Amino acid sequence: MNTHKLLTSSFGLGLVPVVPGTCGSLAPAVIYMAAGILIGPQTAMGAMVVLLVLGCMITVICSPKVIAATGDKDPGQIVSDEVAGQALTLLLAQWLIPMTGFCTPTAIGFGLFRLFDITKPWPCRQLEKLPAGWGILADDLAAGIWAVAVWRILIYPLV
Repeated sequence: MNTHKLLTSSFGLGLVPVVPGTCGSLAPAVIYMAAGILIGPQTAMGAMVVLLVLGCMITVICSPKVIAATGDKDPGQIVSDEVAGQALTLLLAQWLIPMTGFCTPTAIGFGLFRLFDITKPWPCRQLEKLPAGWGILADDLAAGIWAVAVWRILIYPLV
């Protein structure tokens, strides 16, 4: 496996035969929850910053090579964008939504991110049209913003 494919598939998570995007999103959620429970919220947030930056860089830099190799404009095996989008969701949620614990908030953030990543509300679908890795990445970052906005406005007041 070449380096670009290895990195964009998040070390093989994007190569699973069923729901590769969900697998890619699950990795940052597990890291966030584990870091938060075992070490604390600052470490969890720091881990999300690292995953966000790496996910963005890997998607933008390496995706064009994977696109060229597969001939697909948005290959399902690229999940570094899901890593970045999920990391953004959890990072913003930790910052904007008063929370206690890590299990329930992680589950809510994971579920909302996947919902908006799959349904692609405005402007996610339009952002997909950006060239190469930019389009692959931008729609996931927008899905993360949607997830946190809905969480903050609709769900947080209820709990």
